[in-house]
Order: sequence, then C-alpha cells, then structure tokens
Amino acid sequence: MHYRAASRAALLAGALGLACWLTACASGVKSFPLQEKFGSTATYSRLFDARPEQTCEAARRALLSQGYIINIARADLVEGQKSFQPEAESHLQMVIRVVCAPESADGKISLGFVTALQDSYQLKKSNNSASLGVGALGSVSLPFSSGSDSMVKVGSVTISSDAFYDGFFELLSRYLATVDDLPPGAQSQ
Repeated sequence: MHYRAASRAALLAGALGLACWLTACASGVKSFPLQEKFGSTATYSRLFDARPEQTCEAARRALLSQGYIINIARADLVEGQKSFQPEAESHLQMVIRVVCAPESADGKISLGFVTALQDSYQLKKSNNSASLGVGALGSVSLPFSSGSDSMVKVGSVTISSDAFYDGFFELLSRYLATVDDLPPGAQSQ
C-alpha cells in the first residue's frame, strides 16, 4: 500500500512540476500580457479617392514636408525616417512606412496603411584599458586608458496614437490634391 501512495504522490508532484515549467513559474522567465488586440478601428489605414501611386506620392511629399529622409519610394510603398534628440544623451529615431493598395476594381480608390515605429537610444559610456608590454625591459607594462561612447538601443515601440495618425492622414490628403493630375504609373522622384 505504501508503494502505491508514494507512486501517486510522485506522479502528482511530477505533473505539478511540469505544469509549473510550462507556465514558466520555475524558470523565472518574465511573461507579459498579450499586447495586440485586433479590431475594426481605422487607426492605421484610410481610404483615398485616388490610385495607389497617387496616394504613395502624396505620402512621400507629406513626409518630405516634415523633414523625413525617404529610404524607399515606390508606387506601392514609401518609407521615411527622421531623428530626434530630446536630451543630450538620448536619441530617438522615427520610421514611418506607408503601403498603398488598390481598393476598387478600376484602381481609382486606394487604401493607405501607415505604421510608425519609434526606436529609443541612450548614450553608453565605457572605459577601455590596455597595457603595453616592452620586451627589452622585461615585464614592464604601461597602462593606457581611453573612454568610448556609443548609442545603445533601449526600446522600440509602434506608435498607436489615433491623433498622430489622424494628423498624418490629414497632411497626406492635402498633398493628394496636388498629385491628382499625376498620370497612371508615374511617380515623381
């Protein structure tokens, strides 16, 4: 009888240990709540009464008007980046990507998808030291010390502010009025 009770206890302890391991309670791994919530909100997209290449051209002009450097400019994709330095030892980099897709069969209505990613960097100071050995003098070493500074990425976040995207889409719409006469398949460089 004692053998069966001990076997059951061992089996139960093993099952509890496995459950704890599967939920990361034994390993110390930090778990985070689910960050993504899919919904029908229009934070990241808008419909435009224009062809995709016109929408992307308007997006390119909108980014240029705000000081962004354009990394990619195609008829269906525009990507721009801009750097900010809010403090002496902090640096932010914003990358905005606009994808333009046809939404109607005739291609005269497009859907613009916009995503903004902000990376944060901090200045990291480190001291490096080295020694110089001189063979003729034996084991004499002279220490040299130097410091080096480098920017280290400390965070990255997708901007989720409705007001941010509303402002971008409003600016894009203003530039869309100037590219209305752009012929199909043409994009300014």
